[in-house]
Amino acid sequence: MCLAVPGKILDTREENGSRLGRVQFGGITRLVQLDFVPEAGVGDYVIVHVGFALSKVNAEEAERTYQLLEEIGMLEETQDSGFRSQDSGSSGSGSPES
Repeated sequence: MCLAVPGKILDTREENGSRLGRVQFGGITRLVQLDFVPEAGVGDYVIVHVGFALSKVNAEEAERTYQLLEEIGMLEETQDSGFRSQDSGSSGSGSPES
């Protein structure tokens, strides 16, 4: 089963002809390809699947998705940063950044 997850773009940059962004999924941050969503910028939420942002999504929809994932046990709440994945090793692609 495949799952696309919403994340918030923290910053963007160009690298080797591709547009990349540091995207936060609750308490986890991943480097994501943003080439498919040229209109997305810092502060926007995007739907990410295997390291590629596929579309923009509004903040309310992203929050609703996080709540549903928490209800089915895929996320757990943290006090400082909203939500985090229970299995941070399998979420997204790239390496976590601090």
